Amino acid sequence: MEFLLFPSCTENQVLDAMEKSDLSKKLCMRMRLWEFPEQYIIEPTDGSLETYVAISRADGSVNLIGEIPVSGTVTSPKVRSIFGVLGILKLVVGKSSSYLLVITERECVGSYLGHPIFKVSSLQILPCNNSLHTSNEQKQLEHEFSMLLNAAERTSGLYFSYDVNLTLSFQRLHALDQESKLLPLWRQADPRFLWNNYMLETLIDNKLEPFLLPVVQGSYQNFRSDVGKSKIDVTLIARRCTRRTGTRMWRRGADSEGYAANFVETEQILQSKGFTASYVQVRGSIPFLWEQIVDLTYKPGFEIVRPEEAPRIVERHFMDLRKRYGSVLAVDLINKHGSEGRLNEKYASSMEQIISEETRYVHFDFHSICGHAHFERLSLLYDQIEDYMEKQGYFLSDASGTKIDEQLGVIRCNCIDCLDRTNVTQSMIARKMLERQLRRLEIFNASDTISAYENFDANFKMSWANHGDEISIQYSGTPALKGDFVRHGRRTIQGILNDGWNALARYYFNNFADGAKQDAIDLLHGHYIVAVNRDMSLPLQKRGLESLTSFPLASALVLAGVVFASISLRQARHDISHLLFSVAWTGVSLGVMAFVRANGRLFTNRPRLLQRRV
Repeated sequence: MEFLLFPSCTENQVLDAMEKSDLSKKLCMRMRLWEFPEQYIIEPTDGSLETYVAISRADGSVNLIGEIPVSGTVTSPKVRSIFGVLGILKLVVGKSSSYLLVITERECVGSYLGHPIFKVSSLQILPCNNSLHTSNEQKQLEHEFSMLLNAAERTSGLYFSYDVNLTLSFQRLHALDQESKLLPLWRQADPRFLWNNYMLETLIDNKLEPFLLPVVQGSYQNFRSDVGKSKIDVTLIARRCTRRTGTRMWRRGADSEGYAANFVETEQILQSKGFTASYVQVRGSIPFLWEQIVDLTYKPGFEIVRPEEAPRIVERHFMDLRKRYGSVLAVDLINKHGSEGRLNEKYASSMEQIISEETRYVHFDFHSICGHAHFERLSLLYDQIEDYMEKQGYFLSDASGTKIDEQLGVIRCNCIDCLDRTNVTQSMIARKMLERQLRRLEIFNASDTISAYENFDANFKMSWANHGDEISIQYSGTPALKGDFVRHGRRTIQGILNDGWNALARYYFNNFADGAKQDAIDLLHGHYIVAVNRDMSLPLQKRGLESLTSFPLASALVLAGVVFASISLRQARHDISHLLFSVAWTGVSLGVMAFVRANGRLFTNRPRLLQRRV
């Protein structure tokens, strides 16, 4: 299989390449969106269709029409170019409340197996709910949801292709039979990694095949390098699972079905000398029911929910992994002692019940062994897993596309967040596997390492550092910690300072922003749908004691108490009665602080749509 790269990806280059692909004709690549007062009309402009799609702005209903309506003389329709339809989001069952999601800007970031890959630079969510507003309560509900969806427009890390299915690894793409390869991309897609799975349902129901564009959330990195006379292309793709998607503190552990939070499949693809090698790793939260509810403390305590169910959920999670990937090696990087110790103990004991030739478990206390700077000690972990890596292998095909080898298993890494320690560890594993592949292709000799080639080494580190940052931003809101080691191979003063700043930023997001972000995510993926009835209430409203809590107000009261206490204390030299005022104001400050500390959870920004514990 010849590898085509689009380093600059000008529009003409992309279109010329796509014209050579039969698959590209099945999806509309460029469109115009007409915004009329009563409807949105999507007009393909790439010559792929002669019909147009009309979406009612009253109820979100979809129809095919043969021509653009004549606009009135009073107002002209707004017209803009779009590059894809992400789908139609339905929020309310029983009434018409829908939103149209379109891609308004895209960026070509490279290629995947010869096909251009695009990143969503900008998306817009357009309301189709003109007929919903039958009561003040429903109007308020719709307003609250609209505010959440405005935040959802800033969703990062969305990638798509008009030609190839990004939800499938190269090994799985290669395994598709001829009949499956002729199916539309959305039919081939792995629903775990199809970010707009829920939003495509209306388009699927209306059989709008040319507009069913699969999108993944994750990361894409690509670089080229020369080693001697050989040209090497390395691609790194991450696919985020949507089954238990969300933010760092509000989506921990696994659900009762065994779907883990922050589950990401990462594929590293090497192409050189006509050969293609693919290696897949996965990461995911510790797979049983546990949580870490924010309460204004810097590091909230861990709580294991229904601990008696942990062995069953762990077994179910790994049964699913074995079905999809073959054998599994679980690498657990959390601390054995301290606050993480209870999680490690429950995880290890649950794994003991399912250990077999197909399922192995290795604990590596990353912080205890590597500390904050000695990450080279990860070689101790490699010594423990080297035999498994050799046994599980990787996928390899030759220039004709014939399979030579396949990957028979997967390494599953986790720490608490599955971000920082995990990314450092996965980059080490990927480096070792890439060196194995390069030796097999006789590009490296037996003693060569990536670090011996300065440009290649720098590009590899940069790709994995950027990959870690992108995954971390999607889950925690900040770039990954310890990224300086992945990027430079050592800890730096600047990297340590950046980690401190990012840790503070994570604290802010966890406590004061991620609740609303979690609600927006649940809406986008259809995890929360409103059922309209006589008893419909506003789930976003605060109730009871929580309605009286406001962290800015509490902070203002504490500050005011301190200021007035200080002023009164100074006046006490002239009038002893001011001493009583000083004591009173001090009491106000201390009382408010005590109340906030005792009820910290009520002062945080919490999700309000899904009230389940897990």
